[in-house]
Amino acid sequence: MAEADLDLVIRQIAKAQNKSLMAAVKKRRDQIMARAAKAKDRETRDQFRLIAKSTMLLGAAAAKRLQNSAENTADSYARAIRSAAEEAAAQKQAKKPAKTAAKKKEA
Repeated sequence: MAEADLDLVIRQIAKAQNKSLMAAVKKRRDQIMARAAKAKDRETRDQFRLIAKSTMLLGAAAAKRLQNSAENTADSYARAIRSAAEEAAAQKQAKKPAKTAAKKKEA
């Protein structure tokens, strides 16, 4: 049942995307904090620190939304595959009695 493993692939890709997104957010935060360190006055420094903090919060929220979306997609795919497999098995079972009934009528 190789098709069902696609939900694992979806989760792995989302995990990789989440890691790269968080790395980019941290890099951006560090750049802003470097600007804060170079700031001449306290007001500017505090403003840059606030921007850095907001950047981190918004980036983490975006990563969480991305992760949730991927998990929902993977779960939905897994349910659809299970449902299709059960439906195929039910149709197969329905055909078996019909074939045996046809054989009995011939005899």
